[in-house]
Amino acid sequence: EVQLVESGGGLVQPGGSLRLSCVGSGFFVTGSNMAWLRQAPGKGLEWVSGVNSGANTRYADSVWGRFRISRDNAKNTLDLQMNNLKPEDTAMYFCAKAERRTGLIPTTPESYAYRGQGTQVTVSS
Repeated sequence: EVQLVESGGGLVQPGGSLRLSCVGSGFFVTGSNMAWLRQAPGKGLEWVSGVNSGANTRYADSVWGRFRISRDNAKNTLDLQMNNLKPEDTAMYFCAKAERRTGLIPTTPESYAYRGQGTQVTVSS
């Protein structure tokens, strides 16, 4: 059974940093198409960043240059380093896994069949 558990969220001031982590079980993170999604209050689910099994990465324009997605093979985790955070980054962040492995990195939330419970990130002074 695929399970995803996120951690690392919290309250941070604008310009600050946070590192999110997602532990996967029932599969190998390195062998999967993985992504971070987010949902701001009153808005729909948004794709933030993705990585494929070949370690290729992709980012939404809104976070490019500030966020970095990575994997830890030993811990079977997917991480998201978030720097220079802005109030508009405030959202619930979800770790997600696609049903099938592909070379392309899907950029739509519905492309990811599995999702964790989420971790809240609030950027405010």
